[in-house]
Amino acid sequence: MLLDAELRISWANHAYLAAVGRELDDIAGSHVFDAFPGAGESHHLIESSFERVLETGEPDEIAHLKYDIPNASGGMDAHIWSTTQVPILDDSGAVRYILQHPVQITKIEQRDTASVVRRAEAVEQRWRGATKELERLRALLEQAPGFVAVLAGPEHRFVMSNAAYRRLIGERDLDGKSVAEALPEIAEQGFVDILDKVMETGEPYFGRREKVMLKSGEHDELRERHLEFIFQPISGPDSFDGVLVQGYDVTEEVLAEDSQRILINELNHRVKNTLAVVQGLAQQSFKGDKQNPQLDIFVERLAALASAHSLLTERRWESADLRTIVRGALEATAGTQQSRYTLDGPDIRLEPQPAVALSMVIHELSTNAVKYGAFSTDDGSVDIQWSFEAGEDGGTLILDWRESGGPSVATPDRTGFGSRLIKRGLGTPGSRTTIEYLPDGLHCRLEGKLCL
Repeated sequence: MLLDAELRISWANHAYLAAVGRELDDIAGSHVFDAFPGAGESHHLIESSFERVLETGEPDEIAHLKYDIPNASGGMDAHIWSTTQVPILDDSGAVRYILQHPVQITKIEQRDTASVVRRAEAVEQRWRGATKELERLRALLEQAPGFVAVLAGPEHRFVMSNAAYRRLIGERDLDGKSVAEALPEIAEQGFVDILDKVMETGEPYFGRREKVMLKSGEHDELRERHLEFIFQPISGPDSFDGVLVQGYDVTEEVLAEDSQRILINELNHRVKNTLAVVQGLAQQSFKGDKQNPQLDIFVERLAALASAHSLLTERRWESADLRTIVRGALEATAGTQQSRYTLDGPDIRLEPQPAVALSMVIHELSTNAVKYGAFSTDDGSVDIQWSFEAGEDGGTLILDWRESGGPSVATPDRTGFGSRLIKRGLGTPGSRTTIEYLPDGLHCRLEGKLCL
């Protein structure tokens, strides 16, 4: 029997008409379920089979189908069928007709060969189970938040794509087309060459926030997108070779980071200008007092603050390297002679608040060492060591500043702003500072909680 795409009967041969007891003139042009009404599971099975053929363009089979046929007296005759539905495609690849080839197996069951039927039913049940599993997988991929597509063969033809992928390329028609045919702008940007290499080498390709120019539809202008994706080579039964495309559109995230970077650069520029204005005002206010040590201290502290601010700006105010902070503060006061100090400790990144606080503390310690401690003599040196003790919600940073080879130090008679700044330490919860004025030189220990 031949059905059109609307499941209307177009033709049937004599063997078919004899099997169902009908004349072609009686059923031609009728919908198949009007000519052969059904109900229940049998009706659902054959209807689903027709739908799969129309949707996929692939043949479909039902090994064992109980479907009753109306007889001449107005009753129903019980029949058991094994049926195949084969699509006939037009020039565009769409299903134009379905050729149904039913084989009546009612007499097989009646001849006590029910075991054959049961085996057929078991095979069909397994096939139905596999089909349902495939449909579930397709449904899950369809709803996945990231885009997914499967390409087959050396021409990279689309086998499937999910909703996210179709939205990304403007809902263009993909089924059965090669990447070059469906998405010519992708081929022009060299991605087909990358797919060729993935197929040739068997090695995946990772796109890291890759800039891709895409059309949002058939005739739209190109728009810039940023994608995180992978081209993963895959293989399967029946000599299937292809590429799995999976990823996410991170354009909005990239644009937000670009905007943040612009704002941070603008903020850095304004803060530096403000610090320069403050420094200029201080120098103008005390210009008559050329030997004012307090002015020099104030200007140096401004410079240390600006240095810490610049370091954080380079990291977009996310974090800064502890070693870099300490070395920068030392070089600003003690100079670049690294033989005068040693740095030893693991790589640790500090959040903005403790980073600025540490920079100011090291500046004060360095300044005091230049005036009164190890850096005030030719043979003096400073050993700086730090460690990190991991714990719940981060851990504890311990930093030791030890001076040696300098003059004897003693506990000062009074505490100034610099000493209070050092005592404040890292400025994090649980921060603690211990200062010892030892015969060999000053020892300062900083401890503070960090969230890494």
